[in-house]
Amino acid sequence: MAHTFKNIKVWQKAHEMVLEVYKVTNKFPHSEKYGLVSQLRRSAASVPTNIVEGYKRKSNKDFAHYLNMADSSLEETKYHLLLANDLGYLNKDNYEELTAVADEVGRMLFGFQQKLTT
Repeated sequence: MAHTFKNIKVWQKAHEMVLEVYKVTNKFPHSEKYGLVSQLRRSAASVPTNIVEGYKRKSNKDFAHYLNMADSSLEETKYHLLLANDLGYLNKDNYEELTAVADEVGRMLFGFQQKLTT
C-alpha cells in the first residue's frame, strides 16, 4: 500500500473528529451559521489540515512545527466545544464524546511530535 497522509493514525482520528463536528453543528441555531458554527468547523478542520501540510515537508523539524500548529487549532476547537456546550447547543453526550476524541487527538499529536524531535 502506498504511503499517504491517510495512513497517519493521528490524522485518521482528527478527521473522525471533524466529521463529528460537522454533524453536530448542523443542529446549532441558524443564527450561529456565520458565528460559532463557522469558527468551530474551521478550527476543527485545521487540525488534520496542518497534519497533511506537515506530512509533505522535507524535514522532521518542519513536520513537528505543523503538528504544533495542529495542536494549537485543537485547543481552539476545545474552547469552541466548551462554549457551544455552555450555550446549550451541544447535549452532554455530544460534548463529552467530542471532548474525549479531542483529548485523544492531543495525546497522539504530542506523542508524534516527541517521536519526530528525538
